[in-house]
Order: sequence, then structure tokens, then C-alpha cells
Amino acid sequence: MSAGAQVSTKWPQHSMERPEPRVVDPGPYRPSGPPPSDAIVLFDGRGAKSLAQWTAADSATKPARWKIVDGAMEVVAGTGAIATKQAFGDVQLHIEFREPTPPKGESQERGNSGVFLMGRYEVQVLDSYHNRTYADGAAGAIYGQYPPLVNASRPPGEWQTYDIIFHRPHFDASGNVTAPARMTVVHNGVLVQDNSVLSGPTAHMRRPPYEKHSDALPLSLQDHGDPVRFRNIWVRKLE
Repeated sequence: MSAGAQVSTKWPQHSMERPEPRVVDPGPYRPSGPPPSDAIVLFDGRGAKSLAQWTAADSATKPARWKIVDGAMEVVAGTGAIATKQAFGDVQLHIEFREPTPPKGESQERGNSGVFLMGRYEVQVLDSYHNRTYADGAAGAIYGQYPPLVNASRPPGEWQTYDIIFHRPHFDASGNVTAPARMTVVHNGVLVQDNSVLSGPTAHMRRPPYEKHSDALPLSLQDHGDPVRFRNIWVRKLE
């Protein structure tokens, strides 16, 4: 994969025959410094006591029903995805996550969640440490479109980071795409997506086309039934 990469048609979506990304040891977790002065802090992870910046993803009038444990927000299975109260377009996003320990399940049933830019373009969250799955669904994948360049996962129970640069798609007045979405992802300090050009929204077992949407939409985090934790979440608007 190179800068401005296009989705490959060589492999069927979610093919288990597709080669797995090679493993890279990213080194130990190092605590992040304070957010930049122009960042919008969505959950600080430093003794946070509420999900005041978040709501239920299916209804802005419903509160987020995840819980806070040791300064992190934790998925509560069955409560649904959560979304930011604010809407965003082009962003720099920093987020930290921790996979459950001891690990349970295998493949997509181990520590599964996701970071959704504009609620529809997913960077996969998964426990990919010694856990085989389809390459385009591994940690650091743009789900169903691009496997990560490498597997830079830390063991479950250790904190991990995503730093994501996201550029939204642009549409003309008729709804035609004039510029597709693009995404760069750094996982634990290791580049895993290099200005990848999205073919449309991400989805399971299908590649839906773009549909015209607002220039700014909430970020969301997925409830896939696993108690993944998140903290130190901030964004910078790039537009």
C-alpha cells in the first residue's frame, strides 16, 4: 500500500486467504502528554467522572450508557454505540484503548469495537495480539477496505493509541463525489494506513457506495459486546 492507495480487488472482502499483516513490536506504552491547545477534549482519562460530551448514537436525546472504570469509559454490552454531541468533518483524532484481559474468544469475537469517523467510516478496534482474523478486519484496518500495513498491537490489558488524520468526502450539488474520504492511521506510533482513499462507507460483507451527507457529523464508538475501554480522546478540526 502506498500514499493515496486504492481498495484492492485482488482479494474478496474479509477473505481468510489474504495474507496477514506482519507483526511489529511497537514497544511499551508511554503516557501521552497534554492535548494541543486547540484540541477539543472529548474524554480526558484523567479522573473523568462523566460522559458529558457523549450521547447514545441512535438518539441524541438519550444519554450514553457506558460506564466509567478507573478513569476510562468502558463498553457496556447491549447498550449500543455512543456518539459525540459535537459534529466534525476533517479532523486529527487521538484516542487510547485497552483490550479486555484475560482475552476471550477468537477472531472477530475478541475485543471488538470500532472508531467511526462521521459515524460511518470505521477504523477497526480488535485484540489482534496472537489472534488470527481476516486481514481487512484486524486492528488498524479501515474495516472491509484496507488491512493495516503491519500488526502493531500490544497485548490485551496494555494501553494502545490511534492517531488518525481524516479528510471527509466532498459532494457536488447533485450528490456526486468530487473528492473521496482519505485516512491516515498511526497505531502505537507505527504507520498502518497511509493516506488511504475510501471507496465509500465501511460495512460488513459489502462495499456500499457514497451517499451525500452533511459536512460535519458526530464521531462514534461501537458496542460490539466486548468490554473495551477508551480514554484520552481529543480532536483538532482541520478545516
